[in-house]
Amino acid sequence: MHIKRIIWQYRRDFRAEYECEHCGNILTDRGYDDTFFHTSVIPDMTCPLCDRQADDSYRPLAPKYPDGMQV
Repeated sequence: MHIKRIIWQYRRDFRAEYECEHCGNILTDRGYDDTFFHTSVIPDMTCPLCDRQADDSYRPLAPKYPDGMQV
């Protein structure tokens, strides 16, 4: 899964559309805008339709605010 579009964001919390790179399924869910979430949580998300995770070509987005910055 990867982020297709961020619907809204307040501080570090956000709601986004995640798209499966294998079957194209779109899932709407919450997220947290820090490096750990973008590099570890999103690639480990499993698509509910095809039951697959991101492959090695996944490229994480950078957080809007640097880690450690109080927002």
